[in-house]
Amino acid sequence: MRVMVLVKATEDSETGMLPTTELFEAMHKFNEALAKAGILRAADGLKPSSAGKRVAFDGAGRTVIDGPFAQTRELVAGFWLWEVKDMDEAVAWVKRCPNPMPGPSEIEIRPLYEMSDFE
Repeated sequence: MRVMVLVKATEDSETGMLPTTELFEAMHKFNEALAKAGILRAADGLKPSSAGKRVAFDGAGRTVIDGPFAQTRELVAGFWLWEVKDMDEAVAWVKRCPNPMPGPSEIEIRPLYEMSDFE
């Protein structure tokens, strides 16, 4: 089962605050453990939404919207793509993760559609 693990943005991440050396090292160790376990497929952090754009679709029309975007808690600051046996394994790994932000934060786990879902 493939899952996208989403690190939700915070006020700090939206200001462009970079992780401390300690947090960077802790996350690196966590990513190494994921890779050693054969789970990690991809991982990266995202720049603040002020550096982003959205494209809104309405029929054939397209509208480009410049960041920053409202509702910080609904934004994504980083992600992993994992291959796990089930959602329980994904949750267990997230519980081992260092807190990715200096204060309170959330990580969301979402399963990806597989070809078998469409058969």
